[in-house]
Amino acid sequence: MPDIGFLLFFVALYGVPVMLTCCATVLAALAAPRGRHGGVRASFLSRGASVAGMGLVGMAIAAWNTSEDGTYDDFGSAMTELAAVYSAAVFLLGLGPAVPWLLGVLGRLPRPFRAAARHLADDRARTSPAVATTMVATAVTVALAIVAHAQTAQSRANHEPLAQPGALVVNFDPEQAAAAEAAVRQELPGVPLARGYEVGSTGHLDVSDSEDTAYIGDRALLRYLTGNPSAPHDPRTAVVVTADPQPGHTVQLRHGLTGPDDSKTRSIQAATAGPVAGGLERVFVPMEFVQGLGLRLDVVALIVDPVLHRASEADRDRIAARLGDDAGVYLEQGYRGTDNWRYLAGVVAFIAVAGALVATARSHRPRVLRRIGSPRLLTACRAALAAACGTVPGVVAGCVAGLLLAWPATTTAGWEVVPRVPFETPWALIGLLTVAVPVLAALAGLSPGAGRTSAR
Repeated sequence: MPDIGFLLFFVALYGVPVMLTCCATVLAALAAPRGRHGGVRASFLSRGASVAGMGLVGMAIAAWNTSEDGTYDDFGSAMTELAAVYSAAVFLLGLGPAVPWLLGVLGRLPRPFRAAARHLADDRARTSPAVATTMVATAVTVALAIVAHAQTAQSRANHEPLAQPGALVVNFDPEQAAAAEAAVRQELPGVPLARGYEVGSTGHLDVSDSEDTAYIGDRALLRYLTGNPSAPHDPRTAVVVTADPQPGHTVQLRHGLTGPDDSKTRSIQAATAGPVAGGLERVFVPMEFVQGLGLRLDVVALIVDPVLHRASEADRDRIAARLGDDAGVYLEQGYRGTDNWRYLAGVVAFIAVAGALVATARSHRPRVLRRIGSPRLLTACRAALAAACGTVPGVVAGCVAGLLLAWPATTTAGWEVVPRVPFETPWALIGLLTVAVPVLAALAGLSPGAGRTSAR
């Protein structure tokens, strides 16, 4: 059961920037003139510009503080990212008063657009909040898309595979070895299996002067690590799988029968081999050599070599269901990012279209509509113009916020410095959003009943 206190804290923490962003519609309503010919007061515009400038400066500072490749602690990184999110919310909040001013400018468009623009400009107290909703929703969608693409690219670069690409690995305790192998062979009959060994609890074996773990096994494990079915196997020779092969290599092994205090060092000649594309760099030690040191070996892993058999997710799920909690079943598929952000972006984009429709829901100038003779067409034009009025500045604001938020959102917490990787800004998606929102709003405006007017 989730911690209710933590959930409430999380909602409160991120609920504040959401509320600040939504308040842009309130500022747009307050700044809008009440009459047809009034203007937006300069005080609202200046204060809005100041607030937006403060948010922009806050995002810029957060981006500058995290622009260098380095290690960041979890708390500091989270606080910097949170400060950047709050700054982005303040930035969008300050743009609210600019919406009624922009609608007033649109009211002076030339004749082909004047009829639709006047409907938006003459009643800015009603249309400004709806257009501001479209602007804010578009900005959030664009910023979310940019940050998601940046995080995906960085996470893909940071991903460390646990096995060779496409390999199916079943890990278990030594006492579960027989049951695990029986289950795997029943689900994958006739498929060759490589075994991974570990020194039993009565001893230990480590690679000296290296953080690498010794992979102990037979010829099948060597084929798996090198990706070469014809890899030569010598029981007296280790194999260093590395992208930087060096001739005349030796491996120093520390081993003992009890604890590290009684460790002995033993050298073994080593050959080098290159890893498969995207594969692991490991040190292979023949099991015959380890057994010659007087150490007992236990089978702790079964591996399906992807060169010999390409396991599927269905295979993984069947084996996992059969073994239950007695074993861990893993299928190496590389980094697989999540697309959950697309659902949120879709909801926010729907809000953007809805805002444009609300701005044109009811007309207070029925005489003009009757004179034009095509109220549904005029409603569609108004909806498209209202959507464009909110979408275009929203796209610009979202690009600014997203590109600045991408820096604190891609920091790496840990001891090892991971360089930033370039990412592709989703310009195609942004362009599609810029065009799609006005088009969808126009199509909705052409629907039956969309052109109805009030009786005023």
